[in-house]
Amino acid sequence: MPGPSLDLDNNDNETEGRNAEPFANNVSGVGFNSHGGADSEIEPKTPERPEKVAVEDDVKRKQQVQMEHSKTAPADFRRMVKAVSSVNLMLVLNEIDDHFLKCSESAQEVSKMLEATRLHYHSNFADNRGHIDHSARVMRVITWNSSFRGMTNIEDRKDEFDSEEHESHATVLDKLLAWEKKLYDEVKQGELMKLEYKRKVAWLNKQKKRGATAESLEKTKAAVSHLHTRYIVDMQSMDSTVSEVNRLRDEQLYPKLVMLVDGMANMWASMCIHHDRQLKVVEKLKSLDVALSSKETTKQHHDWTIQLHNVVQEWHSQFNKLVTNQKQYILALNNWLKLNLIPIESSLKEKISSPPRAQNPPIQALLHAWHDCLEKLPDEVAKSAISSFAAVIKTIIIHQDEEMKLKEKCEETRKEFLRKSQAFEEWYHKYKQRRSALDEIDAGEDANAKDPVSERQLVVESLKKRLEEEAEAHKKHCIQVREKSIGSLKIRLPEIFRALSDYSHACSEAYEKLRSVTQSQKTNGAPS
Repeated sequence: MPGPSLDLDNNDNETEGRNAEPFANNVSGVGFNSHGGADSEIEPKTPERPEKVAVEDDVKRKQQVQMEHSKTAPADFRRMVKAVSSVNLMLVLNEIDDHFLKCSESAQEVSKMLEATRLHYHSNFADNRGHIDHSARVMRVITWNSSFRGMTNIEDRKDEFDSEEHESHATVLDKLLAWEKKLYDEVKQGELMKLEYKRKVAWLNKQKKRGATAESLEKTKAAVSHLHTRYIVDMQSMDSTVSEVNRLRDEQLYPKLVMLVDGMANMWASMCIHHDRQLKVVEKLKSLDVALSSKETTKQHHDWTIQLHNVVQEWHSQFNKLVTNQKQYILALNNWLKLNLIPIESSLKEKISSPPRAQNPPIQALLHAWHDCLEKLPDEVAKSAISSFAAVIKTIIIHQDEEMKLKEKCEETRKEFLRKSQAFEEWYHKYKQRRSALDEIDAGEDANAKDPVSERQLVVESLKKRLEEEAEAHKKHCIQVREKSIGSLKIRLPEIFRALSDYSHACSEAYEKLRSVTQSQKTNGAPS
């Protein structure tokens, strides 16, 4: 019969004396199989220590009790515990960052359309400092007696501007500006010539009243006739320029604006999707456990917080530019269109033929609707949310600064304590050696004399107490900073992405409305 195995669950194995007997029986039974026969292939095994087995068995019993307790817990509680443990702040922030990158990708079409990554030469400035000079190339083909279309270079090839469908938004605006400059110069010259014409006519009338000689009258009449002819020619040239401006407005600028509306509609539709997902992601932070965050602020953590604050401030600045620039651009186009639709009239008695003007061009309805839509967007709410988030991060930075100063103060106190403690131990060792030699001499001294050991020890103990107080203050401040930081993120992140989601939805609806305006005009025969 084989010897009994080591089993600490048996009630007979509760005492150390009883453990010895089965231990010996187990050793003596090694080498026999269950049928009592010899088994030469089995080597003797070193039995486990009873204490170790008892500890492992106790751990297993506790785990079993915990598992049974978790099974009896309510289902909602188990789901809540699982949700808390599954939320990770870094994963949430990484997912938010991924959606920002996708938002940026959705804006590439509009960015390319507006040549946002390129420097543009502004035609109001005469200097050329390496910027793209669209206007200079336009001006070289604009002359007094030749039109823009059909110009060829010395190699008898089409100028690149002849391919109007491949021109950019900025190029069309520069062409319009060049023709408007030409029109301005012609109107200015025409007004000066008109004043000169009126002055000559007034002088001719005076000569007639005074009874001037026929030769003088004929000379003045010839001058008046010459000025009148020049004025007629200038007005015809002006009408030609006006016709070209209107053609550029209707056949080039308006289609570019329609393309921009389509691009913006697609962009904001994509923005809606990603900002909605960001809002859904940050709502997970409600179940974030503060205990899972870092225990204290490190230098790297503090630098990252400062970097985040700078990025959010730049975000606020760029968002403000986006809102302001698109409003200013549409407002500028509306103001220009008002002047463009005002006819240039002559006060001369002679009728000068002018080309008919479209009083309600398609671009007018689009720009009016565009201006109204931009004014209704909730951009102030979004700007305020971003600004508030930047202020919250700034507050976190201040708390982190205080925490790091407390840690630095605590470290200085710890160094001082270690230095003085070591100095006290060295002094006390030497003092004991001297004291043992002087015990007989000091026996007759006053018993009330000050004890140098107590004095020095009191200094070390007070320093130790101060270190403990500072360490406790630093620990409490770490907890406060962590709780305030996580609490602020739980509140502010949903606010900012809710505002962005609302703004993106408003923009998407606005540009879909503008798209419907352009489509209705297209059915009415407007250029596209």
